[in-house]
Amino acid sequence: MKMTQLTLAATLCALACSGAQAQAQVNLYGLMDLSVGSTKAVGGAAIKGVDSGKMSTSYFGMSGSEALGDGLSAFFTLDSFLRADVGNNGRFNGDNFWARNAFVGLSHKNAGTLRLGRNTTPLFVQTLLFNAFGDSFGYSPSIRHYFSAGATAGGTTVTGDTGWSDSVQYLSPKFGGFSVGAIVAAGEGAGGRNYGLNAGYGQGAFAASFTYQNVKKDGSTPVADSETWQAAASYDLGAAKLFGQYGEVDNLTTGRDYKILGLGAAVPLGNGKLLAQYSRLNASVGADRQTFSFGYDYILSKRSDLYAVAMSDKLDGLSKGNSYSVGLRHRF
Repeated sequence: MKMTQLTLAATLCALACSGAQAQAQVNLYGLMDLSVGSTKAVGGAAIKGVDSGKMSTSYFGMSGSEALGDGLSAFFTLDSFLRADVGNNGRFNGDNFWARNAFVGLSHKNAGTLRLGRNTTPLFVQTLLFNAFGDSFGYSPSIRHYFSAGATAGGTTVTGDTGWSDSVQYLSPKFGGFSVGAIVAAGEGAGGRNYGLNAGYGQGAFAASFTYQNVKKDGSTPVADSETWQAAASYDLGAAKLFGQYGEVDNLTTGRDYKILGLGAAVPLGNGKLLAQYSRLNASVGADRQTFSFGYDYILSKRSDLYAVAMSDKLDGLSKGNSYSVGLRHRF
């Protein structure tokens, strides 16, 4: 009798725990990217060593959702960058712990998605989607030209971060392949607000997107005002996927303008892909820049891949920056 009661209690407890997990739907996930190689900035000296995040910035996070009925659900996401080579959090010292994403929101299958908190900008998402090297701050010429500080002599290109704090973001559902979005980051006494708009199309082998953003702050800190627009497209031929981008950045505070062209390709080969990406940045003031990256990404499984990449970075008037890495990415 006692054994029966204990068995029943254990069964009820297991069912209760299972029900709680099903309702919560909380997931833990992340990506670790570590490599060995040599990095040489234009005009600088080569530094050899172990690096974190050369192809994708390492991070971990958690997310959860709850179905509320009638196609409506509530959700949250918390993502933190990390530097796995030194065992430290953030992309750099002083980076906020949940700098990648930190939002809560509502989603409806017919009305779209609304997020409140810290959101990744549409400009960053579009830039990574339409170039062969994705979100690589180490080797994507497109990412480096738009978002790396000091991208040109005497100034930066896009001001503000790749994620906006104090923001509200709306993402529409797809209608026949078309979708739109908008994001606003409240000023909150920081010298002005940020806002952005985006529209995209994706159907079959072809995809295209356009985005615009206006930046006046980074978190709680005012920054140089900048306006950026970018048009991008891709086409998958099967034998190769082609990428193209063109954008302009107008830094209203400094009076500097930048025009950025990007072209790339990903070619299936064996159990991986050959990757090539070129970007040219023309500056109204200061030096122009040309960057070319080439590499091979070998797929070990759905979660793991090995890569070997080299990059040539040229800024007029300075010695070339030649870098290379061999690394491993693992997703969990």
